[in-house]
Amino acid sequence: MRSILALVLLAAVAVTTPASAQSFPNAPVKLIVTTGAGGAPDVIARIVAEGLSRRWNQQVFVANHPGAAGSIGMKVAGSSPADGYTLLFALSSSFVALPEIAKDYPYDLVRDFVSIGYVCEQPMAVAVPSSLGINTLGELIDYVKKRPGEINVAVLSRGGIPHLTAEWIKMTAGLEWASINYPGTPAGLSDVMGGRVQVIMDGLPSLAGAINGGQLKLVAVGGAKRLPNRPETPTIAETLPAIPRALGWFALMGPPGTPEPVARKISEDLQVVLSEPAMKKRFEDIASYINPMSPAELKDYIRTEQSLWKPVIEQIATFKPVPK
Repeated sequence: MRSILALVLLAAVAVTTPASAQSFPNAPVKLIVTTGAGGAPDVIARIVAEGLSRRWNQQVFVANHPGAAGSIGMKVAGSSPADGYTLLFALSSSFVALPEIAKDYPYDLVRDFVSIGYVCEQPMAVAVPSSLGINTLGELIDYVKKRPGEINVAVLSRGGIPHLTAEWIKMTAGLEWASINYPGTPAGLSDVMGGRVQVIMDGLPSLAGAINGGQLKLVAVGGAKRLPNRPETPTIAETLPAIPRALGWFALMGPPGTPEPVARKISEDLQVVLSEPAMKKRFEDIASYINPMSPAELKDYIRTEQSLWKPVIEQIATFKPVPK
């Protein structure tokens, strides 16, 4: 019994050493996603898992833990062993909005979780039905101002980046519109197409099909600059300079206490995977843009994002019910 216990303790210590980190991983790795299967975070996570599986010659599998604005998955990740074999696929909303909305949340998400690497960003898309005849964000603002209190905006999840983007535009432009929460993009699109809702905001990948098919007109994107594959579409900032960017983003984080050598090894391997030209194209094809960061850069970036969005979060309005 003592010899078995000694072996277990030696294994636990070994994973924290630089030498053992270089041989990491030697078993399957679990990637926790805080949303359900099939959504944009799940799709991106599975691409990353596939790339890391090739890099490591070990299976990296996705485990979905949706619910409670991401807090269920966060708690699962936060209570997992800190050995690198369970990772969190972090969503921007969980690190930007959750700390402000859930004041009793048991973690300081930036202090306690271990930053590993930035995966990609997805600019928010502001879109309207093509039949509305609106082509720019400026035209949309004028349209809404002439109809105070009559315009509804479809968004996903209270406190998510699409919702915060709608509220930020509303505050900055002095608009009277109502953000309406939908359980998924298809439900919101259905009401937009049916004329019950006049505007939709979501990550660009979720709306790309309807935009490319001509049902929706993309009037602005939330990137810091125009997108390389949609250079004709202005940024939100070109019309509203007070909104420098509105991005959903994804990152890899480790549970509290993940050893620094292991986190650094995962970060380096992640950057190798994301630097592959085929991987970059695969991401851009779904309107997602790779932006490599070191663990320290990621930690600083999250703090910056929290400061950027905090004034908006404090002004979140109560949702109206979904119209029948």
